[in-house]
Amino acid sequence: MKVSIDGLNKAFESRIRLGIMSALAVNDSLDFNSLKEFLDVTDGNLASHLKALEKEGFVQVEKSFIGRKPNTNYTVTALGLRAFQAHLAVLEQLILKNKNAK
Repeated sequence: MKVSIDGLNKAFESRIRLGIMSALAVNDSLDFNSLKEFLDVTDGNLASHLKALEKEGFVQVEKSFIGRKPNTNYTVTALGLRAFQAHLAVLEQLILKNKNAK
């Protein structure tokens, strides 16, 4: 049985980006430190992946201050959520096709 992976989005190939999108898909927003702790990654690694998702228009960034401390919050955009759900749907199809092929 042939299985097509054409519908997979390259933006979500990284496990870190997949984790970011998973976390943001189920939360209204998360700050940088919460994402860092949740994913157990370094500042630089998380920042580069967030920047890539922001460039795609999948993540929105909001910078503010809490007292005198800077705070950066991230939310998934409508475009990002649609792209992520489409990516997950293709993964589910691949799993089902492989399961049924046995």
